[in-house]
Amino acid sequence: MKRLILAAAALASSLAFGGTAANAQIVRGGAPASPIASVVTVPAGYDTIYVSGMTPPPLDPKGDPALTATFGDTKTQTLGVLKRIEEALKTQGATMGDVVMMRVLLVGDPAKGGKMDFAGMMESYKTFFGTAEQPNKPSRITSQITSLVQPGMLVEIEVQAARKPK
Repeated sequence: MKRLILAAAALASSLAFGGTAANAQIVRGGAPASPIASVVTVPAGYDTIYVSGMTPPPLDPKGDPALTATFGDTKTQTLGVLKRIEEALKTQGATMGDVVMMRVLLVGDPAKGGKMDFAGMMESYKTFFGTAEQPNKPSRITSQITSLVQPGMLVEIEVQAARKPK
């Protein structure tokens, strides 16, 4: 009974001050200096957008897909992938600022002794997230994998975004 009274009081207080679920905001937590959010909370009523894993566009459409040079280094490939994701989000009325979760898959770069180029990925990532123009940062996981669909590809990224319904 006590919980019911508290819940009713919270609802009445919320309604009295104009608060509704539609006014709730996405909450991102973590260290301010971190390039990612350690936790993101999306309130009820938001639309969720799932963007399948995107791979980089070729720099040379006639290039050999088995060669990394066809797609560029990790920094270049990440930039191409993030631009593709940005375009996919636009088709749904969303932006990179709406991204709440990101999964980054990196193949070890042959030019780096088979180790993933995390720094190269981060250079491109930081042009889209945590900037003065777009301060939002998603939660994220980055993993090294052995290969992608084309041998020259080093990057695949998938995201989930959330936005207020239109």
